[in-house]
Amino acid sequence: MIHWPRVNQLRDEVGADEFDEVVQIFMDEVQEVISKLREDTSRTEIEQNLHFLKGSALSLGFDRFSKLCQDGERKAAAGEGSDVNLAEIYSEFDQSRSVFEAGLADNLK
Repeated sequence: MIHWPRVNQLRDEVGADEFDEVVQIFMDEVQEVISKLREDTSRTEIEQNLHFLKGSALSLGFDRFSKLCQDGERKAAAGEGSDVNLAEIYSEFDQSRSVFEAGLADNLK
């Protein structure tokens, strides 16, 4: 669910002092885009929003969430945006966030 080596790599890249801020920005931006997805009932911007979520998730090691976003992005690009299971994506983010927050102290080097 969480790729801890990537989390450690990011922490090393930005420094321990900046890491918490990066995590907070990630969480805020993901919540904002999820809100956009919920409001976009016609799914006109689903591909772009899922693309953003995929990239953000990859940068912070949210592997499963990223893969679900990638699958959804591909469906949307193929004209199958209505087939994307957004509820599963939302649920995976919530679960991944919980695992991330609970494991942060134990998994950072």
